[in-house]
Amino acid sequence: MTPDPLSTLPLIVLPSWAIVTHKRRAHIARVVALLRTWAQALALSPAEGQAWVDAGAWHDALRDADEPRLRADTGDYDRPFGMLHGPAAAIRLAAQGESRHNVLDAVRWHTVGQSDWSRVGRALYMADFLEPGRSFMQSDRAFLADCVPVAFDQVFRQVVRMRLEWAIREGKGLAPETVALWDHVR
Repeated sequence: MTPDPLSTLPLIVLPSWAIVTHKRRAHIARVVALLRTWAQALALSPAEGQAWVDAGAWHDALRDADEPRLRADTGDYDRPFGMLHGPAAAIRLAAQGESRHNVLDAVRWHTVGQSDWSRVGRALYMADFLEPGRSFMQSDRAFLADCVPVAFDQVFRQVVRMRLEWAIREGKGLAPETVALWDHVR
């Protein structure tokens, strides 16, 4: 019998409205584990560390929801479908009383970036990209993940660059928020 890959990952608590597959839950757990590791290494305050963990736990809570639901939740009929799960989750979190703007902004913009993010958003953006379950550039991404506690801003800039290069190479469009983020960090 194959062991459950979630058995070695931290317990994550998702909102009751979350729509995630087993595979997505494993991704979320790896993101949270990375954020916890960085928060401890950086000796963050308990409040900031919890903000990082909460943003990680909630960022993909609606990633596996269908397009009509996400469009209805956001009222956005223009953006590509793949960019709607963050805004939809942030809207639902706010409706349930989440008031930490840095957490809501991190969740809302984690796929495209935001130029005026706090460390919560920047940490989530990096963890979502650097988490070890992704199959591409594993050694490079592991190296960067290890460097976050000692070179946070430099790694963030490198992750933004790598994500931009991938989007351009794959012929993907660039969201205005992504361009603004690059202009901010370069």
